[in-house]
Amino acid sequence: MRASRRVLAVAVACLLNFCLWNLTLPRFAAAQQSDQVVAESILGPHWKQLSRRAGMIFAGTVLATTPQTATTQPTAINRSAGATPAIELRFHVDEAIAGVDPGQVLTVHEWTGAWSMHRPMTKGEHILIFLYPPSRLGLTSPVGGSLGQVALDPSGKNVLRDLRKPDAENPAAVIGIQNASSAPRRTPLDNAVSVLQLERAIRSARNEEE
Repeated sequence: MRASRRVLAVAVACLLNFCLWNLTLPRFAAAQQSDQVVAESILGPHWKQLSRRAGMIFAGTVLATTPQTATTQPTAINRSAGATPAIELRFHVDEAIAGVDPGQVLTVHEWTGAWSMHRPMTKGEHILIFLYPPSRLGLTSPVGGSLGQVALDPSGKNVLRDLRKPDAENPAAVIGIQNASSAPRRTPLDNAVSVLQLERAIRSARNEEE
């Protein structure tokens, strides 16, 4: 009798686990799909390529933007050290997604020519940013220009609704995507979009490449 009860208890437990799994899996799939829809709405139809091309991705606060002349190091191509006009950018990393650490104060340099090709960043601004891996000269810039910049609200946790932007006219040259200029324009979502939602989608896209 006791053995029969144990067998029955095990069978009931297995049935409950099976039912729970079948209820949870569709919800997980729906949530993942929702994150991807959100990412496409905010970052554009080529958001996966944008996520994969970046070497550093984070939500952070702009601490300073300082024009300066950066001294480049000799390389196989440039054998004599020279001066490159650049902008020194400092960020506080509020939410680390790739290539940085949470709480880090990150200093990067961007060639002034690249700086003029995207939306300027100002001290105190909260931003979700996708940066290229530093070049041999130690310079970087947002992937796809303004495509790699997402303005956040004062809390730094949600996308700033008023600044959701349409796709750039031709991001193909900077993120290596063919026919990007003919892609459909993004349409804003009705609900608030959190950095956490975009982070989940970005991590998923980067994991697909690995």
